[in-house]
Amino acid sequence: MSIIIVVMPKVEDAKKIRRILVNHGFTDTIFCPTGAGALMEINKYTSGLVVSGYRLSDMYYRELSENLPKYFDILLIGSASAVSDNPSGLMSLTTPLKVFDLVNTAAMMILQIDRRLKQDKRKPKKRSEREEIYIHNAIRLLMDRNNISEEEAQCYIQTGSYKQFYF
Repeated sequence: MSIIIVVMPKVEDAKKIRRILVNHGFTDTIFCPTGAGALMEINKYTSGLVVSGYRLSDMYYRELSENLPKYFDILLIGSASAVSDNPSGLMSLTTPLKVFDLVNTAAMMILQIDRRLKQDKRKPKKRSEREEIYIHNAIRLLMDRNNISEEEAQCYIQTGSYKQFYF
């Protein structure tokens, strides 16, 4: 499960938001008083959500957003005027905040982050040029020695690597 980091300019607001999230099942939720502190915490986790106010004590939400790693998203919380100038594609909620909206938005964003992380883990690593040359040479060698087609040689290599890996 992903971490939720709450960063708000007012400590009381951050603690309330954290309490709401924890009470609704988001147990991996922490509070950071500054954007720099949040960035330090983010480095400890692989994925998560940052719930942020518009203007933090040490930076604006945009600076925080620009420094987030690949598997972190930001949820901006602010007044209607502050939220209206955020870039498109950035999730935001306006104050006064409704518990239902906060919980459902956080759940949706965490689900999307986790799904993105799983999809990227499934993708096979791209082979280097050197590995491609090794495989190509092995296929050619099998084709010449055993008088088989390229498809049969590829199948032979795949079967052999499967047996070696799993047995």
